[in-house]
Amino acid sequence: MSADKVTGPASYFPSIEKKYGQPISHWKSLLAAMPEAKHSEMVAMLKSDHAMGHGHATAIVAHYRAEHGL
Repeated sequence: MSADKVTGPASYFPSIEKKYGQPISHWKSLLAAMPEAKHSEMVAMLKSDHAMGHGHATAIVAHYRAEHGL
């Protein structure tokens, strides 16, 4: 197993960028605009406003919240 293999939520990032046509930084900026939102509210926004699948939305939100200690 390679030491630099990406695991966890970030392992979805290449497919998310390909499917939705935006870099992960774009999706994280949308989440940053809703600092008081709960995990589930952030996931719901990505799903309803951007037609993102549940798994992809959850991966981005989980990674974002972990990065920011939320």
